[in-house]
Amino acid sequence: MAEYASQEAAAALDRARKLSSTVRDGTRWYVGYQLIYGCASAVLVLCIGLLGRPYGLAIGIGLWCTTVTGLSVYAARQRVARRGFGWRHGIMIASWVLLYGAVLFPGTMWFPGAPAWWVPGALVVALPGLIGAYLEARR
Repeated sequence: MAEYASQEAAAALDRARKLSSTVRDGTRWYVGYQLIYGCASAVLVLCIGLLGRPYGLAIGIGLWCTTVTGLSVYAARQRVARRGFGWRHGIMIASWVLLYGAVLFPGTMWFPGAPAWWVPGALVVALPGLIGAYLEARR
């Protein structure tokens, strides 16, 4: 009887190890997701700030909607997500919204077409995605 229990325990430990490896390998998709999100948000800010109206806004929003739709479909098709994914993703999105507003509103009012405002602003807006990708890659 004890022999049967030890074989069952060894099988359970092996299964847990395989599941852990599957989850770890299966959650790497989120690093790429965040990199694309960060880069696309920088392009959005540059289009809005540096291209003339209404073309900059139309091109930026068109690219942004296409990117977010593609990322959403991609994320929905993934089999696994790491524990705490929703919380970390929510923090990334909330940080992005705050930084995007902090760059966009003053930029459109006081710095239209000024590369000195929009290029650093685009880098700042890309930071939540880029930092999130870095932190996720380290996990």
